[in-house]
Amino acid sequence: QVQLQESGPGLVKPSQTLSLTCTVSGGSITTNYYYWSWIRQPPGKGLEWMGAIAYSGSTYYSPSLKSRTSISRDTSKNQFTLQLSSVTPEDTAVYYCASSSTFLSTVVAGDEYDYWGQGTQVTVSS
Repeated sequence: QVQLQESGPGLVKPSQTLSLTCTVSGGSITTNYYYWSWIRQPPGKGLEWMGAIAYSGSTYYSPSLKSRTSISRDTSKNQFTLQLSSVTPEDTAVYYCASSSTFLSTVVAGDEYDYWGQGTQVTVSS
């Protein structure tokens, strides 16, 4: 039973860096052929795939966010981390971590991902 849990500050000031951690239990983030994604949903909008880190440590990013997004991992803690720099109010959203057994760079229905965290609200405001 794989479980994912997001954690991090719920309020970030404009121009600062948003940092979130996803803690995984019940499975290893290095398990072959699994990918670990960050996905967000702004108020009233659809789900947006942000990026992912693979079982190998390779990273992949949405072109629209690549310049200010960084995903990393700590295998000893079975965690992976999102950093989004230079945030604006448009980055206000519920942020999710999710896993998939194949590489995915979109979110269509949600059920194509095997496991989801509960999501965490992040508000960008001064």
